[in-house]
Amino acid sequence: MATPLLAKIGATTLFLQEWVNDPRQIGAIAPSSKNLAAAMARWLPPEPNSYVLELGPGTGVVTQALLERGHSPQRIVAIEKSPKMADHLRERFPDTHIVTGDALDLVELLKLQINQSNNLAVVFSSLPMMNFEPEAAARLAKIIHSVLRPKGRLVQYSYHIGTRQPKPPAHFRFVDSEWVLLNLPPARVSVYEKQERSPEPPK
Repeated sequence: MATPLLAKIGATTLFLQEWVNDPRQIGAIAPSSKNLAAAMARWLPPEPNSYVLELGPGTGVVTQALLERGHSPQRIVAIEKSPKMADHLRERFPDTHIVTGDALDLVELLKLQINQSNNLAVVFSSLPMMNFEPEAAARLAKIIHSVLRPKGRLVQYSYHIGTRQPKPPAHFRFVDSEWVLLNLPPARVSVYEKQERSPEPPK
């Protein structure tokens, strides 16, 4: 069994290999720090029976932080596009639901994992949204909105530089923002809450 140090070295090596293969897909130059992961995990819902969804878990730093805050591994679903990283996550977190797939297909992927889709409380996103085409980013936000329960939250980190808070996705309201300086590079954790969509205008 690998020691924590060897496991960390292995995860970092895997991260760098995937970054070399597709830097736009990874969107970072190093795995997320424990400080960034903790800043995200503090937005876990208080109810231990609620589901949480993680998008782009990578090497599992945020997943580990969610578990350390006491959330049930059976109530965590993580969607990872990289097959190699997904295999790494399954080995590291055998009791969580690790899914290999694209976040844009999350509606179909979630149906295979959980029955209580109306109890999805939080989506933790480590996806490099700044690298997405605007149309793809808007589509993903719409999909996330559709699977969250009423007043569910989206927790997204980014490497947005500047004092202005990134614009909330459509039909989400801004809740909170936090800079995490002890990360490479420094990151911003932004929290948004689901609002009910306005009725569609009559055709």
